[in-house]
Amino acid sequence: MIVCVCHRVSDKTIARCAQQGAGFDDLQLEHGVATQCGKCENSARQIWAECQPSQRMVHLIQATAPDHARG
Repeated sequence: MIVCVCHRVSDKTIARCAQQGAGFDDLQLEHGVATQCGKCENSARQIWAECQPSQRMVHLIQATAPDHARG
């Protein structure tokens, strides 16, 4: 799915960059995400945040925790 229409950047590109450890600033510099009209910034930041390596571990830990430990 195209997230940034101005620069034709997809959710897959954003996810790949986040998984490789790129900061959101790096994503903006390399791909132009959220640098023109800005309408994609919230969606792009959400995808980027969800796909960072640290977030994947949190989801994995929550998924494997016993039911009583999930809160």
